[in-house]
Amino acid sequence: MIYVEDQLVKVNGVVLPGLVKSIEVKESAKIDEQEVEGSATKPKQATGYEDAKITVELILDDTPTRTKYQALETVRAIFRKPGQTVPQPIPIVSEDTAKHGIDKVLFKGFSHKAEAKKEQITVSLEFWEYIPQTIKATKASGSGGKSSGSSGGGAASSGLSEEYKSYLATDRGVSPASDAVTASGSAGLQKVAAMPF
Repeated sequence: MIYVEDQLVKVNGVVLPGLVKSIEVKESAKIDEQEVEGSATKPKQATGYEDAKITVELILDDTPTRTKYQALETVRAIFRKPGQTVPQPIPIVSEDTAKHGIDKVLFKGFSHKAEAKKEQITVSLEFWEYIPQTIKATKASGSGGKSSGSSGGGAASSGLSEEYKSYLATDRGVSPASDAVTASGSAGLQKVAAMPF
């Protein structure tokens, strides 16, 4: 048997070894069903699109330059490098994924199956489309670039009048009620401290 590798799919800069048995790219919409009281049918509301899912099946066989298990190690290294704890977005180059506008993916799953009496290994790879989330920063209204650490900076943004701010800045003393609460509280603590238990 003549065994020629396809070299149809490149993931994270590495051409996938072996024969590409199949590539499936699946896109779907997000649709919510609404519950309407008194209605037998459930109205459907489209809310967006799911991330595309790509499934690649490979057939690995021995070649003059490497064994099928060395090819399997190559694929495993793309899935998870030594020391890697979290999957990272990786580039994918394939005619099939390009037709769907997919160029970055997360490597979601990796499995292989070796069957008895067959010299080949079947490998199944699952990728999910990666769409980076962009977060737009907005400026807060009010004080703009003033630092909140300056005296009166917080009061300026609160909408207080200048007259009231000057009143707050004066030494207004302490409430007589707070003196009574403080005095009775400390007396109560002294009684608790004097108890024999």
